[in-house]
Amino acid sequence: MSHAATELDPTAEPVLTIDQLRMHFPVKSSGLLRRTIGSVQAVDGVSFEVARAGSLGLVGESGCGKSTTGQAIVRLLTPTGGSIMFEGHDLAKISNREMKPLRRDVQMIFQDPYTSLNPRHTVGSIVGSPLAVHHVVPKKQILSRVQELLEVVGLNPEHYNRYPNEFSGGQRQRIGIARALTLNPKLLVADEPVSALDVSIQAQVINLLQDLQREFDIAFLFIAHDLAVVRHFCPEVAVMYLGKIVEIGDRESIYQHAYHPYTQALLSAVPDVRQAAIGGRRERIRLEGDVPSPINPPSGCRFRTRCSLAQEICTRVEPPLLQVGERHKVACHFPGEVGHHPTVPPTAELLAVDETGSPIAGATPTAPPSIPGYADTWFDLDHHQMAGK
Repeated sequence: MSHAATELDPTAEPVLTIDQLRMHFPVKSSGLLRRTIGSVQAVDGVSFEVARAGSLGLVGESGCGKSTTGQAIVRLLTPTGGSIMFEGHDLAKISNREMKPLRRDVQMIFQDPYTSLNPRHTVGSIVGSPLAVHHVVPKKQILSRVQELLEVVGLNPEHYNRYPNEFSGGQRQRIGIARALTLNPKLLVADEPVSALDVSIQAQVINLLQDLQREFDIAFLFIAHDLAVVRHFCPEVAVMYLGKIVEIGDRESIYQHAYHPYTQALLSAVPDVRQAAIGGRRERIRLEGDVPSPINPPSGCRFRTRCSLAQEICTRVEPPLLQVGERHKVACHFPGEVGHHPTVPPTAELLAVDETGSPIAGATPTAPPSIPGYADTWFDLDHHQMAGK
């Protein structure tokens, strides 16, 4: 695996354009009448683009609306507002019948490998059913295609006649990935695709997804909690909080100079092996309080109840998503004012380290990053990847 993911091409046309996407779930009263008394604002006005054959990482805490966004894009949920433009079609407004042929091009890898596979169907049936439904290959060739896909994702091709309960969680996730790749989609929504896998297998799967992206020009919406994986895989990153995008930009801009205090807090929690090797540490930004309820989110800025910078304007005015760089936007009234940096000796240099984080004897030291707050956070992942080869 190379140290850099597919590079961002500013001239690439978007394959997916999300504009003011909303996904509100009604809250009903108890009793016979069951009146609507409110709504869960799981996704509330989200906008972004995914370039053709590119990848966008969507990150944030659990419950912020990442998975709901992904499910709305593939139309497992019907959006309550906004648009989802894909290949000239608004997926938010077309009927289920109109959506059927587009499902060949828009697929999803689900987060939970235990509930996403039908326990009554064999692996061959699960992976091969899209081929039969969409008549992609002749019926006689479905089995060979299924076995080929199982081998691609690291499973024994002869296990096509087994059931999901005969596999481990990591193996089940690989079955789900094989199913999602069956139709060679143009857009793949990957919802925590490696979170259920062992560390060494994670890198193998990331390698696989990158190879498939390069070979078949697949665009990815990559939903994840692991910021190191996101940085490695995605040239663009969007940070989500309580149903809204609070910061979005190219990878280097987000990781080296995050403007939103929420993004800074997320990045401060990422361990840095190289700084630990020289006795330095990243100063942790701890968020106080719980995430507010999406049924009754705070007025103004939704992050203000946990933000150390919050002032009176934050309670009244919702900050718009404004441009702060060439490809960098942030929704904050006081962007970039937290500025926490790790505690590193002023003259310290970053040494080359081995898989355990110990300095390598005789290695040439390298200069610290120009912005010391956010060093190379995929360093640890690369060591996991090498161990998995």
